[in-house]
Amino acid sequence: MSPLEALIRDRITSTGPISVADFMELALGHPEHGYYMTGDPLGVSGDFITSPEISQVFGELIGLWAAVTWQQMGSPENLVLAECGPGRGTLMKDVLRAAKSVPDFHQAIDIHLVENSPAMRRRQQDTLTGFTPSWHDSIATVPAGPMILIANEFLDALPIHQFVMTDNGWAERCIDVVADSLTFVTAEAPPHHLPALPSDAPPGAVFERCPVAMEFADTLTHRLAATPGAALIIDYGHSKSAIGETLQAVHQHAFSDPLSDPGKADLTAHVDFGAFARQLRSGGATTGGPVTQSAFLSAIGIRERTRQLLKTASPEASADVMSATVRLTDPGQMGELFKVMVATSPEMPKLAGFESWAEDTC
Repeated sequence: MSPLEALIRDRITSTGPISVADFMELALGHPEHGYYMTGDPLGVSGDFITSPEISQVFGELIGLWAAVTWQQMGSPENLVLAECGPGRGTLMKDVLRAAKSVPDFHQAIDIHLVENSPAMRRRQQDTLTGFTPSWHDSIATVPAGPMILIANEFLDALPIHQFVMTDNGWAERCIDVVADSLTFVTAEAPPHHLPALPSDAPPGAVFERCPVAMEFADTLTHRLAATPGAALIIDYGHSKSAIGETLQAVHQHAFSDPLSDPGKADLTAHVDFGAFARQLRSGGATTGGPVTQSAFLSAIGIRERTRQLLKTASPEASADVMSATVRLTDPGQMGELFKVMVATSPEMPKLAGFESWAEDTC
């Protein structure tokens, strides 16, 4: 038994079953044994791979998108360029390299990374040699001012609550020790914070909520109301709120039991973009999307950039470039499952990739 599982069992013995959110928070973020705190989970030798690690084109296009967005903001002399969940720093490195082509953008930016893992902070510092980013545990401490924020595969790792429809109505799903194993159970009575949920759901249906994502949206809208800015959110999930269980664990690029060996596997859940967008708009932000990752990358030039790279690439490199572009955009791979949305200050124009989107459709 791992030290973290022993700690979780002790807590359950002491205070009773814990929520899925509490379990995720411990499994991912425990200061000593949490999954994200103990090493680098990315890459072929890790547990999963993200879009910036698949292709440099991904980060390059977002870098140009950020630079053009800065121009649409009126090219402020000082700009906070922030990233939430920066991984190895690969995305930010590609963003900064591509954006060099836009005059004065580099001189305007002040880089801020929201990352609470000491191990990943060290990796990001190595990747971004030559730059001087500042690190934060939360977006709340990122300094005020005009801002462009990027969050790629950030929301999916925030802890969720799960609710199950029982014969007596909705109840919260929790985790208990049953027959000496961590097991999903339902709370004996609905908690006082049980949200409004569909009344016609069938028995056994699961509905997921992510209060931390809503808090993040509130903080973001407060910033966007105070100063001009835009936030680009990229993640896998569903466009509209819906019943369904999406909690999953990934270890060595394969799905595993979420309750098995906590702290050793990545835990994520699909992002409810509909709920997130509604929360942003309720605070006064303007939203665009979500659109599919395929549609967004196509709109900002992935196919043109791919053709440009192929002109000078070797046959082996050409195959890698094409494979990466297909993986990012193909509907059967990341193209449809991953969604992209933007939140902006009310006075901002529609931004690249979202020009034709009517925000009241989600």
